[in-house]
Amino acid sequence: MTIFTIADLVDWSRAQFALTAMYHWLFVPLTLGLGFICAFMETIYYRRGLDPEWKRITRFWMRLFAVNFAIGIATGLILEFEFGTNWSNYSYFVGDIFGAPLAIEGIVAFFMEATFVAVMFFGWRRVSPRFHLASTWLTAIGANLSALWILVANSWMQYPVGMQFNVETARSEMVDFLAVALSPVAVIKFLHTITSGFLLASLFVIAVSAWFLLKGRNEEFAKRSMKIAAVFGLISSVAVIWTGDTSGVQAAKYQPAKLAAMEALYEGGEGVPLTVIGKLNADKRADNDLPVFDFEVKVNKMLSMLAFHDLDAYVPGFKDLIDGNAEHGIMPVKEKMARGKEAIAQIARYSKALREGDRQTADEVVALFDLDTPEGKAFYDDYFRYLGYGYLTSESDIIPPVGLVFYSFRIMVGLGVWFVIVFAGVLILLKKGMINRWRWALWLMLLSLPLPYVAGQAGWIVSEVGRQPWTVQDMLPASASVSELAPAAVKTTFFIFAVLFTVLLIAEISIMARQIKNGPEAIED
Repeated sequence: MTIFTIADLVDWSRAQFALTAMYHWLFVPLTLGLGFICAFMETIYYRRGLDPEWKRITRFWMRLFAVNFAIGIATGLILEFEFGTNWSNYSYFVGDIFGAPLAIEGIVAFFMEATFVAVMFFGWRRVSPRFHLASTWLTAIGANLSALWILVANSWMQYPVGMQFNVETARSEMVDFLAVALSPVAVIKFLHTITSGFLLASLFVIAVSAWFLLKGRNEEFAKRSMKIAAVFGLISSVAVIWTGDTSGVQAAKYQPAKLAAMEALYEGGEGVPLTVIGKLNADKRADNDLPVFDFEVKVNKMLSMLAFHDLDAYVPGFKDLIDGNAEHGIMPVKEKMARGKEAIAQIARYSKALREGDRQTADEVVALFDLDTPEGKAFYDDYFRYLGYGYLTSESDIIPPVGLVFYSFRIMVGLGVWFVIVFAGVLILLKKGMINRWRWALWLMLLSLPLPYVAGQAGWIVSEVGRQPWTVQDMLPASASVSELAPAAVKTTFFIFAVLFTVLLIAEISIMARQIKNGPEAIED
């Protein structure tokens, strides 16, 4: 008989959620960006006196938007259900906070886009051109508002604010909605995520248009589409770089272990260099003195500059985070674990007092968790904020998978620079009238199509794998978040979902390829 452990359950639950999220993110970013591109195109159509050529261009890209939109919904619904099926302890602990933005997303944003998307697709001959244009814009805005509330929820997991723990229900409760919705992490994560979607959609339009030019078909259609996409993409790619830089600063401030994983930084220091490229030593661990890299290329003091905007700033490494560094105000993990266990003990003390009818002891514990009192604030700062550490079994548990995060970060950043070059190059070729002459450049545009998908997946790996072991930063590790399921059941559904999502992906690619092959000439009024 095979014996499973809690580690098996956590690993398979993580794997299933990661599988669903990664497939879902193959569909979402194209929806976020292509909706706005369609809105830009329809605006040109409207402002140019209902130019039939721009209408044909707009409707072609709307068809591709429709296919992607429909399939993206399916994976998104499954993703939300998994919170209850696989992560019920997490859902119970933070449901009062996490559920609010998801409810707003469903009630407001999703219904908004679902309502107007019908007008956008089927209303060309049923409503006025002005109302149809408004519907297209509202569909694009609604899709991005859906992303906003989902990313607010995700950002709270990275940076939990605006909450208070209710020991009587053993749940975290929201006390400041604006602190949750407008936290610096939420704002930047939203901007970084949607602009990456805009970038992907722009390159998608350019790649498809390049295919038409390579085939010698619909040249005017392709050039007009390229121009819109290249301008939108260039602006978006610059925004992605700016928000990405800000995300790095936030990681240094709120999630130092994530930053250390991004840079494979085991030893902290002042004026720390940035590793541009490098090959990690597979045998390197926090508890040995082996070199970190087999080879590397570094830029002197650049990590300190990027993380803290100070060339001589101290950047902590894993050794600082585990052993502590009193000079820089870093508490040892062992001490955080002890304080977390004390917070857990007080919660258990309350439950025991209730069972025994000891109201005095129960009231004492309730007072400890009351942030409106000096005693409660002190207990939160000294103990409860380290609650999650009480569930860890080893000090090294705070170290994320370094190799995966390190290489994913470099893929993401390297491709981000490449996208700026591509969009700028397209605009230059269009301006000089040379877009048809350089076939190798058109092939480069076409072959670049998978790259924003790769960059997006790498970005989510940095964001989510980089904060492990936490589901809620410092407060709840994954090991304390899972449902009480048989690992074999999670493993089985993992493979079922893998097959289902792969079929959906193949179906989408097949339908899109057929629509692209048919071309805009297949669009009938």
